[in-house]
Amino acid sequence: MEEAIDSASSNTEILSISDPATLASVLNDGVKKTISDLRVQVTYEPGFVPVAPPAMPDIPPEQLAAMIKGTVKVEVMDGNIGYLKIQHIIGEEMAQKVGPLLLEYIWDKILPTSAMILDFRNTVTGELSGIPYIVSYYTNAEPLIHIDSVYDRTTDVTIELWSMPDLLGKRYGTTKPLIILTSKDTLGIAEDVAYCLKNLKRATIVGEKTAGGTIKMKKIKVGDTDFYVTVPVAKSINPITGKSWEINGVAPDVEVAAEDALDAAIAIIKLRAEIPGLAQAAA
Repeated sequence: MEEAIDSASSNTEILSISDPATLASVLNDGVKKTISDLRVQVTYEPGFVPVAPPAMPDIPPEQLAAMIKGTVKVEVMDGNIGYLKIQHIIGEEMAQKVGPLLLEYIWDKILPTSAMILDFRNTVTGELSGIPYIVSYYTNAEPLIHIDSVYDRTTDVTIELWSMPDLLGKRYGTTKPLIILTSKDTLGIAEDVAYCLKNLKRATIVGEKTAGGTIKMKKIKVGDTDFYVTVPVAKSINPITGKSWEINGVAPDVEVAAEDALDAAIAIIKLRAEIPGLAQAAA
């Protein structure tokens, strides 16, 4: 791939395209069709400067918690249904720093509910270490569960993710209904969480098939040019299924348009609550 792009960038007459940006667009379409992977991107970016990941800001936990709360919506709906909308899944370092405050302002409000809806329809960013945190709140402390294996191509190392025996606050448990809302925009870490909880038979997925992204992407400069290739550099393999959600996405259990997913989830929870009474009446 690099040789093809390098050759084309130095001799654009090959494709009769003189504009590098247009050439990048043509190459981008061609590469995606050739390898059948929509995650790969070919771009022309003169003057691009890589940005290092920002370090944990050295600000008081109260201010950090306020920033996180700005990306989260929590509500107790009619019928004692908890609703939690998350836009960014925080990692272990952040959770340890602001965890007690998040418990007080978010988790403790919805913990007593009889069912919960996790809204991942607009969740596009997150930290790998956040996956075990979320999954563990909806599973038992014992036995520990191997929930994911992530192979990092840049380091040639495979990281195993396991459920956690100890957590801040109480677990939601395994008996109360849990529904996860997804859309075609649900991406990356959120897809992993949804896939894990679905295949643990702990959550019902309602909405649209997710984007089919990846755990980690990297932008690579092609030779001495201003062309770049953005490629996935890590791969998630779920030990429960032996498969990955990457590329194909996470298929919903109940497929509805994203804008209708919340209403559908509420209807499902209410119907499930009525089943015992209907069964008793029938008996």
